[in-house]
Amino acid sequence: MKERAPALIAVLLLVALVMGTWWAADYAQRAIPIDPPRRVTHEPDSWAQNFVMVRTDPAGVAINRLEGVRMQHFPDDDSYEITTARATGQQPGSPITVGTSDIAIMDQDGARIIMKGNAHVHRMPGPDRSAIDVTSDQLTLLPDEDVVFTDLPALVINGKSTMNGKGMRYDNKTRQLQVFSATDVKISGEESQPNRSNTSGTTEKKP
Repeated sequence: MKERAPALIAVLLLVALVMGTWWAADYAQRAIPIDPPRRVTHEPDSWAQNFVMVRTDPAGVAINRLEGVRMQHFPDDDSYEITTARATGQQPGSPITVGTSDIAIMDQDGARIIMKGNAHVHRMPGPDRSAIDVTSDQLTLLPDEDVVFTDLPALVINGKSTMNGKGMRYDNKTRQLQVFSATDVKISGEESQPNRSNTSGTTEKKP
């Protein structure tokens, strides 16, 4: 029995040490306050003045440029808000387009730009085409697709022709312009009577 006593004492000490360590760890965990998970709110985490962002194609050629007086980044949806915004699209093989607005929201990893307040998009003229101007309270640009559209009332000026309607879409690659629910269409060289039908319609033209 005397020979076993040191072994038993060692085992008891080891058990006591394990239990003491467990108690100390549990006490420390309960004693130290743990910060609750951070609330993700729509608040900016970074900003910049005289903001300029340039996107390039795989070959390194600049195809889109977005600039403004001030930029704020929002981490909750990874969006950017730009004031006094100017967006320039210069896709190879397509006419240059320039969009301006009071505020622009860029999200979807740069695939969408929502221009709000005095939104205006101008497509540059060319040797065989007239300039196109689109104005609305809000215009959505898809830079990768080279498309601009809105569901709100918009005024489209194509050369000397004007089209007023609720909703429009312009594809700069195919140069196809659609104006929906047109209420007033005036084609260069002639003036049509205003169409005040409530039925949705589409005016299409390849400038």
